[in-house]
Amino acid sequence: MECYDRPDLWDLAFSDETVFEADFLQAIATKWLGTDRPTVLETGCGGGRQTVELARRGLSVTAFDLNPSCVRHTQRQLRRRGLTAGVHTADMTDFRFPQTFDLAHCLVNTFRHLTSEQAARSHLQSAAAALRPGGLYVLGFHLLPPDAAEDDCERWTIRSGRRRVTVTVRVLDFNRRTRLETVRFSLKADLPTGIIRLRSDHVLRIYRADQFRRLLASVPEFELLSVHDFCYEPDNCLPLNDQLGDAVFVLRRR
Repeated sequence: MECYDRPDLWDLAFSDETVFEADFLQAIATKWLGTDRPTVLETGCGGGRQTVELARRGLSVTAFDLNPSCVRHTQRQLRRRGLTAGVHTADMTDFRFPQTFDLAHCLVNTFRHLTSEQAARSHLQSAAAALRPGGLYVLGFHLLPPDAAEDDCERWTIRSGRRRVTVTVRVLDFNRRTRLETVRFSLKADLPTGIIRLRSDHVLRIYRADQFRRLLASVPEFELLSVHDFCYEPDNCLPLNDQLGDAVFVLRRR
């Protein structure tokens, strides 16, 4: 079984970031849109932890994911809490909605699952079309500094009540020429009912700062307003350069 087939456990693994991310999104909306209650679109929502959190805060939220298990899980989580949001199955490279939004977001590397330049550009064009003029797209993913190690490994553990989830992320293959890396996600969940082990190998697109600049230049619908990192500090704007690793971009629809 793949990690994304258990969105409840996958979301738990990232749950310590949820409040910080939601606070950041509302602060960015206040800064650039003049409101902390924008209409929101989440692209690639996964298990829906951010959709649920923003709906809990009273925002009007629409979300989608390609994985039906993730969509069903998000819908269940909303119903369980008596919350409302529109959650749909859709492809990140080609999505359309009848309404436009004030703010869209895609955080924590989901964007890098789009492994070609054409797919990435199509995604940004779809995101721009989903926003009203002046609307914001908050896009977060890892950049690769030129001197970064190619054989990376990361591990962390999250506890919630009687549940404990440990995630190990390991780079299996890395190619600067093709700009692709294969990353293995291994998840071990210690639950009251026993231990569950999940593993998924994903091919992700590699971006240096200059490569993302070129991609963004090919999508004239967007302008870059500010750059941040995964500390999610709205007033701490960073330069887009080779020292930046964990990047969050605030784009505005022209």
